[in-house]
Amino acid sequence: MRKHYSYLILILFIFSCKDKSNLVEVQLPEPEETVSVSFGNPNDVKAKGKSFEMVPLKYAYDALKPAIDGKTMELHYSKHYLGYTSLLNKQVDGNKQWEGKTIEEVLAKVGPEEMILKNNAGGYYNHSLFFEILKPKGAKSPSGEILEAINASYSSFSNFKTKFLAEGNNHFGSGWVWLIVTKNKELKIVTTSNQDNPLMNDAKSKGIPILGIDLWEHAYYLQYQNNRNEYLETIFDSVNWTVVSKKYTVALENLIKQPISVSPVKKEILVNATVISTEPKKTEPVKETKE
Repeated sequence: MRKHYSYLILILFIFSCKDKSNLVEVQLPEPEETVSVSFGNPNDVKAKGKSFEMVPLKYAYDALKPAIDGKTMELHYSKHYLGYTSLLNKQVDGNKQWEGKTIEEVLAKVGPEEMILKNNAGGYYNHSLFFEILKPKGAKSPSGEILEAINASYSSFSNFKTKFLAEGNNHFGSGWVWLIVTKNKELKIVTTSNQDNPLMNDAKSKGIPILGIDLWEHAYYLQYQNNRNEYLETIFDSVNWTVVSKKYTVALENLIKQPISVSPVKKEILVNATVISTEPKKTEPVKETKE
């Protein structure tokens, strides 16, 4: 019996080694090389015109990862923000009505009848603030006076964050979500559509913005697609609260400096006024008649 098993094993071994030419060599895939993506230098981006300059980006395009990818930041800064700034200068440079004014003065006076100027002025101001208040690995929460003000208005920073993100996520269409200082020196969360902001004379809720997050899809779509809520949750951790705190202090100082406006006393205008004489009315003497 053992001899039969030995012969069987020998036969199988012979057939397995009989024709090595039929063996197929399998090529294993080479390990994929890591492709490095290079971005331009934000310092090389300059707007056309002279009235307004772009806020310098103090970090590389990809420095805010994982909150915002480098490609999104590069397109946002070097295309959208650049476009608003150049078009604003094109309308302001050489224009006696607007040249020499600050962006805040332009926003306070431009109306809906000048929609192109309004959109570009808003786009310039809004993006300038947006890029300024972001920072790689920002603090999770503010401190000092601004934190005290947030706690006073919203009971805690956690409640403020929840409300701020909810307002931004629930805003319909393109626009911005803001934290502003009202004329009563109170903090308030508001949203605006398109490139409007709370400094404009037709704003529904007016105030000085100290924090603003872009809700336009160009700010997040490449990375988050239509998930605005995840974008807001993530980018909120990149807020530079040191800058926001300074803007809060400056806003309070500017509100204190503003003069109190007193409505002028209206002068009454008499129309067809009748002059009443105080002198006694002269009467003709009655003539006696003879009977």
